[in-house]
Amino acid sequence: MIVIDMRGRRKYKWVMGVVVFAIMFGMFLFPGQVWGGNYLVSKVVKTVKLLPIYQVDVPEKKIAISFDATWGAEYTPKILDILDEHQVKTTFFLVNIWLDKYPDVAKMISERGHEIGMHSTSHPHFTQLSEAQMEKELKDNYQMIESITGQKPVLFRPPYGDYNNNVIKTVDRLGFKTIQWSVDSLDWKDLSSQEIQNRVLSRIDPGDIVLFHNAGKYTHDALDPLLTKLEEQGYKVVPISELLLEGDYYIDFNGIQRKK
Repeated sequence: MIVIDMRGRRKYKWVMGVVVFAIMFGMFLFPGQVWGGNYLVSKVVKTVKLLPIYQVDVPEKKIAISFDATWGAEYTPKILDILDEHQVKTTFFLVNIWLDKYPDVAKMISERGHEIGMHSTSHPHFTQLSEAQMEKELKDNYQMIESITGQKPVLFRPPYGDYNNNVIKTVDRLGFKTIQWSVDSLDWKDLSSQEIQNRVLSRIDPGDIVLFHNAGKYTHDALDPLLTKLEEQGYKVVPISELLLEGDYYIDFNGIQRKK
């Protein structure tokens, strides 16, 4: 004969009701908190965010300078001359809509010894594309860069710095590395030469990746004195690929690439 204790059952239901109410009330008051159990798991899963490389953890005073090329080429020969004068090699991220207009300038950049990275075909917001669309943007960009410059790019900078987990996963799957920047010169806002220098020098640290644009109005004016001051401070400027760590590494929650 089985005896069911209805009082204990009612007590159990009452206790569970209180617990459920407390959890739901706490989630309402503190939506950013993690309360435990399955909710902890779901919160962790939801907050995992893949990151590109913003900066590199290096022991020496070494940085990378990069130029995005999406419009214009008027100042590019002058920029290349200045880089030659300082015996500096950098990374240029090229987009197909720019390559279509300035293939000879792209060849010049490569022939002068600078690294070429991908910057997409049509400069869209990648977070608004399907995986198939992203793949086409990357493959078409890769093919045009290779056909014009002979380089086989391995680095990709998302247009507008726009990315999410799906973007990072797609780029990784195709064998490329997603690169952002840790210091923005804001040259695209037409800051003066001195303002660009002050902005970069006040923020620079070993392992930084600096963002410029080849068509920035005052970028070429700022570049020579800026490189001189960086040299005086003991910094070495290299292409991004030479700054990156090889072997086992991870990217921390600040986007810094570190050795495992």
